[in-house]
Amino acid sequence: AVAGSTVELACGAQGDLAPRVQWHKERGDLPWGRHEVDREHTLRLYAVMPADAGTYVCTAQSQLGTAAASARLRV
Repeated sequence: AVAGSTVELACGAQGDLAPRVQWHKERGDLPWGRHEVDREHTLRLYAVMPADAGTYVCTAQSQLGTAAASARLRV
């Protein structure tokens, strides 16, 4: 991604039983004040900077179990 741009990371968690979805960054925190998650569980990172580079993990939990997916961001 280009520094200063907005990045969207989609989480494909779906199902009849609405899963509880959480995003986190491996070895770090989501950028404070510069991220949001919408109703489709897409993580948006605003004004990304080199420190935001890394692996972001989406974890979905429901009565049926837990699933996780990850995305790597390079800035």
